[in-house]
Amino acid sequence: MDYITVAQVDALLGAGWAGTGDPARAVLMANTWLSAKPLPAFEEIPAAVVQAGAEIAREAASGALYGASETGVLSKSVEAGGVSSSKTFSATARTVTAGESFAMALLAPYLSAGQVRLVRG
Repeated sequence: MDYITVAQVDALLGAGWAGTGDPARAVLMANTWLSAKPLPAFEEIPAAVVQAGAEIAREAASGALYGASETGVLSKSVEAGGVSSSKTFSATARTVTAGESFAMALLAPYLSAGQVRLVRG
């Protein structure tokens, strides 16, 4: 499903939003990202979802979305001068960009739609 178009992103973010990236590919990646979310079927795509898609397209154009990741290394240790430091990372860990965080906040009302929250008293 297509949630956004290049023309919509241009209107929201202005010409040149893709920098040196490919706008069509960035919008394709943004639509793929949105399609992977449990969004309801919309008769008309809400403005907040279109804005979220634009934010994700900007991240995709800059190379910050679907980037390469290191797998296989879960732990790194360094020792120097009798002092050692060790860190353990998840093989699937990655930094969530500011654009992704903003997009998720925009999508929040639609992602929880259809869920019933139970409060025990």
